[in-house]
Amino acid sequence: MVTEQTIFYGIIIFMWMETIWGLYLSLRQRRIYKKAVEVPSELKEIVNKETFDKARIYGLDRNNFSMVKEVIGGVSTTALLMLDGLFYFWVLSGSMITSMNLEKGEILQSAAFILVMNTFNFIMSIPFNIYDVFVLEEKHGFNKQTMGFFIKDKIKGYIVTHLIVLPLTCGIVWIVKVGGDYFFIYLWLFAILATLFLLTIYPDYIAPLFDKYTPLPDGELKTRIEQLAASIHFPLYKLYVVEGSKRSIHSNAYFYGFFKNKRIVLFDTLLKDYTPTNDKSKDKETKEEDKKGCDNEEVLAVLGHELGHWKLNHMIKNIIIMQINMFLLFVAFGFLFKYEVLYNAFGFYDEQPVLIGLTVVLQFIFSPYHALLNFFTTSLSRRFEFQADAFAKGMGKALYLRRALIKLNQDNLGFPVYDWLFSMWHHSHPPLLERLKALEKSD
Repeated sequence: MVTEQTIFYGIIIFMWMETIWGLYLSLRQRRIYKKAVEVPSELKEIVNKETFDKARIYGLDRNNFSMVKEVIGGVSTTALLMLDGLFYFWVLSGSMITSMNLEKGEILQSAAFILVMNTFNFIMSIPFNIYDVFVLEEKHGFNKQTMGFFIKDKIKGYIVTHLIVLPLTCGIVWIVKVGGDYFFIYLWLFAILATLFLLTIYPDYIAPLFDKYTPLPDGELKTRIEQLAASIHFPLYKLYVVEGSKRSIHSNAYFYGFFKNKRIVLFDTLLKDYTPTNDKSKDKETKEEDKKGCDNEEVLAVLGHELGHWKLNHMIKNIIIMQINMFLLFVAFGFLFKYEVLYNAFGFYDEQPVLIGLTVVLQFIFSPYHALLNFFTTSLSRRFEFQADAFAKGMGKALYLRRALIKLNQDNLGFPVYDWLFSMWHHSHPPLLERLKALEKSD
């Protein structure tokens, strides 16, 4: 018979196995950063020595930071579990309900528990976030945030997150309690509807709370993007530019939306010739070669890649995988959540709260499964990226996509040399050299 001690220490052991594995991979990559001080011969035509050195130091700094963060995260999680932190926070959430003269019930207490736990995690993450933004990113010239903007952004995110999460938590607990033996089916359907609802409202009502989205001005780029979308029957509804430069000079592009309401979003940092309408400080005398971002042909090549994801149904395939995975997890939870020993292992002897069972089963018991699934989805994502590159190449964009990838890699200080095992485990996007070689191959 499986005892509570076996479950508890099994979870701790696997958690540290996963942490040690992550540290091992990071050390392998750290060795690359330390040794690769000269530009490899195959990169001399792609990356100059100055940019290569900057990227190497940036990568090394991020690598060191991630290892420290991983160790501290492992220690804090272990301490939380060893000190029966889940039970303590559950009792504290009950005390909060009582102190507010509210009728104590599991649904309301579950919402309070989420609030308490998220607040604890929010406070614990602040020092890491501050160091990341104002030390690491600032040192390498990426940060554009002021402290005031940072604080306002974090508070806003905290409030919006709980306005969404707390009602969903109450709905989940209620479904489990009234759903009978097949509650996992109703829970799965609820999760699907909630996901679709959030994906629908996020672009129009949530994202604009954090960033400014403006229509792409009329001109050559807009016209050519519309022509590119029409050439493959992409149902383009709107074109936006998001002022990501308020946060960072990192760049990106993506599309979203269902059915006939597709939107394309371009980061202003991606567009070499774009100036925000309210930006009065841009140096008019900046040399052309010093400007970051891509020219129109390169932007079109990047969008050819993104449109490839749509044409090849990559988003739909990811959604299907996610929903199958969610259903399997809910089925497993349905079999395990009344198993008393699971609750005893975390200090719960007199009650078995639904939310605690959900946390224990999905986050801790299934952590080996999540590790394998993450590796599978990372590998699949890399395959999708190669396919999207090939799609853009089929549109005649290979030369410009190659130039865009090199520019974006340099602008973002992406280090082009990686340990193969580190890359295989972590990179959902193939490294630069692999993508360039694939683009060079004849069909």
